[in-house]
Amino acid sequence: MKRSLIVAGLWLIVPFVAAAQDSSKIIAMENLWNRAELNNDAPAVQLLLADDFVMTVAEGTLYNKAQMVASVADQSYRPQALQSTGMVVHYYGSTAVVTGAYYEKGIDKGKSWERRGRFTDTWMNLNGRWQCIASHFSVKPK
Repeated sequence: MKRSLIVAGLWLIVPFVAAAQDSSKIIAMENLWNRAELNNDAPAVQLLLADDFVMTVAEGTLYNKAQMVASVADQSYRPQALQSTGMVVHYYGSTAVVTGAYYEKGIDKGKSWERRGRFTDTWMNLNGRWQCIASHFSVKPK
């Protein structure tokens, strides 16, 4: 009886331990994505995104993976700061939804920009590897 309770307890605890480990991995990948954009490191961003990735930006434009990777590679895009804060990971089976706030500042095609807002990134464990499948961000009104 005691052994059955321990086994049952482990069945209840193990998913939460795995989720906690994956949460730190997913937040680390969010931070890697920021660093990759800061360094115009398109190959690193390409590894983080699923093949059918889609991003919706604040203006309503959609970007697929190829467009997102190309925008990061574009040397006229020069971010000076990209910071995500208050990130929380919510799990739904093999899918994780990250919500948080962001601050970014830089130069794009010769024009300075600075903005703050909120984001939602959806990650999925695909063949044992977490990849971002969708991203959306909004800009905080000035």
